[in-house]
Amino acid sequence: MLIRFGTFEFDADSGELRKNGRTVALEPQPAKALSLLLSKGGEIVSREELRDVVWGKDTHVDFDRGLAYCVSQIRTALGDSGDNPRFVQTVPKRGFKFIAPISGVSGASGASGASGASGASGAPRDSRATHWKVGMALAGFILAGSLAAWLVLRDDSKPSSQVAIAVSVFDNETGLGEHDRIVAGLSDLVVERLTKLDPRIAVIGNASVLRQPRNIRNLKAIAQNVEAEYLLLGQLQKGETGLRFITHFIRLQDEAHLKANRLTMPGGGVDGLESAVLEEFERAVRDHILNRPAN
Repeated sequence: MLIRFGTFEFDADSGELRKNGRTVALEPQPAKALSLLLSKGGEIVSREELRDVVWGKDTHVDFDRGLAYCVSQIRTALGDSGDNPRFVQTVPKRGFKFIAPISGVSGASGASGASGASGASGAPRDSRATHWKVGMALAGFILAGSLAAWLVLRDDSKPSSQVAIAVSVFDNETGLGEHDRIVAGLSDLVVERLTKLDPRIAVIGNASVLRQPRNIRNLKAIAQNVEAEYLLLGQLQKGETGLRFITHFIRLQDEAHLKANRLTMPGGGVDGLESAVLEEFERAVRDHILNRPAN
């Protein structure tokens, strides 16, 4: 079943999300959550309903962190924001609601009906015209294949101008579960911010090796499994006067810290945390990548 909203199209059967005909990356669990939200467009979907659909009643997971991650991934895929939502709205203490108008719902499309109608015609085809069409189609296919091969060889011989940055899931090291959700979603907001920053930047945030908690995270494994030059890390911690967030900008080749900063949260809470972290990582990327002198 295809569900259309805005410039997006979601295949509820396959879990594939497309924007203007192009596939948008979305992992299976966020896709299940999006499917449920779309099926109840305009209605509040409780956190328990989402848990049952995404994980099942008998699966034991860190539900709050997992749900926050799913919603964050959906918003990233849709270019949405929790502060000013256009698609997915958080309803405090109740759940989530898909608020965008759904323009169409249809079954899977196919061309069998059209081909059947064509074949029903009793008029015989001219064999010479048929052979000519087949020959032209074959020639076009060969030409297209040759052109594609030439483009691949040409692109392979040209070094990429993009710099790849990996963003690991951030860690809540305060011991306070109330901060799990905001920290879990913060790394995805950084991915979204940097993706829009400059076409010279390629951002990687969904690789499984980047979703491991700090106690088993291995920089060498990240460097081997993710084709990135740099890695961004972050931890929310308890400080002497309140909360602080530590940012890390690391060069993976030699595991060198190019920049690390301590962001102290005024008032001891998390107010202003999102904007402070986003601005700090953007500044680091500009200083060490975008604005660095050419070799």
